Amino acid sequence: MEVKKSDMIGGSLQISTDVLAKISKLAALEVEGVQDIACGLSPVKGAFAKVNMQKPVQIELTDDVAEITVDVIVKYGYKIPTVCENIQRNVKASVQNMTGITVSRVNIVVEGVVIEAPPKNQEN
Repeated sequence: MEVKKSDMIGGSLQISTDVLAKISKLAALEVEGVQDIACGLSPVKGAFAKVNMQKPVQIELTDDVAEITVDVIVKYGYKIPTVCENIQRNVKASVQNMTGITVSRVNIVVEGVVIEAPPKNQEN
């Protein structure tokens, strides 16, 4: 699905939902406390469960208004509600500033928490 803007001078503009997803992913990764963007498993059970992976960022467009859902993995020790609020703010601002598309909601799904391994001592 694409957002089309016909009121451009000398032509038209189309923005793919893949572009919106990429902007959202990069904006989420900028937030302190985010380890990574997660690829969640779909609710399908059985032999196809590993094949049917959900996209880590879903974009739902209705009348040129986007609702964005981002699956994240949070670093251990960070307050999850605070991290999620920061992700919501950053994703919404980034998408709206870069594309001019209105973002109605940014939903966050915390898929996991990771403990960062301490760096290994290297002897020279």
